[in-house]
Amino acid sequence: MAIELYRDKTHACLMFTDLMEEDGQAVQCNQFLIVDHGTGAIIDPGGNLAFNELFMGMTRHFAPQKLSYVIASHADPDIIASLDRWMSSTKASLVISRVWERFAPHFTKVGKTEDRVIGVPDSGGRLPLGRTELLLPAHFMHSEGNFHFYDPISRILFTGDLAVSMTTGAEARKPVVHLPAHIPRMEAFHRRYMVSNKILRLWAQMARQLDVQMLVPQHGAPIIGKRAIEDFYCWIENLECGIDLFGAQHYQVPTAQIDPATRQMRTGHVAVATP
Repeated sequence: MAIELYRDKTHACLMFTDLMEEDGQAVQCNQFLIVDHGTGAIIDPGGNLAFNELFMGMTRHFAPQKLSYVIASHADPDIIASLDRWMSSTKASLVISRVWERFAPHFTKVGKTEDRVIGVPDSGGRLPLGRTELLLPAHFMHSEGNFHFYDPISRILFTGDLAVSMTTGAEARKPVVHLPAHIPRMEAFHRRYMVSNKILRLWAQMARQLDVQMLVPQHGAPIIGKRAIEDFYCWIENLECGIDLFGAQHYQVPTAQIDPATRQMRTGHVAVATP
């Protein structure tokens, strides 16, 4: 079932958290439907694992044939691998960073994206949906071409892989209002997937200029309330991550062997040719 993040007479933001079977083989993902005065957009629709349930779920709230945009914060498979099916079943345009504009068609059959891709420049832009939504630059969090989607009516900032927490679909339905207890579910992911502290500090400086009532990531639970959101900004501003944590020890010729039967690593010695 969809969760109403926001609704008034003409505008709605819905979140889907548990559209795929949670068997440990694939990461939990959220998908989003935004509707304003009869204009609709799907944000980060996900892969084929979620397509059928998402398509049927959105029909209860909005006719897929009227969908204007499929918005992809970046080009990961859990973001947009179902693109071919959305291009086949709707007339929507794909909105994606220009960095990925010519890569996204690889998810579809030949010709499906022709004249249907809106490439977002590095500086972001204002997309005509309702009162004009903002596509905010979010480079290297974690993708080279990445942006976030700000809805000025609901004051929700959809943050893609930023503010992610590792939870189940059921747990993702429960908003976070007290950040400190939630950080252990976020820390390992952010340290590995965010590129550097510099990027996080620049993003927080930009985000503070907006009136944000809710941070909603593509994995895990929304963060709600001014206090929790400010605590999140403060946390990421001081987080060492990505290249901050890597050194020469991470770039060594490997010696461990991968056992294809057990899918485990075992120590061994590999002969390395010398010049």
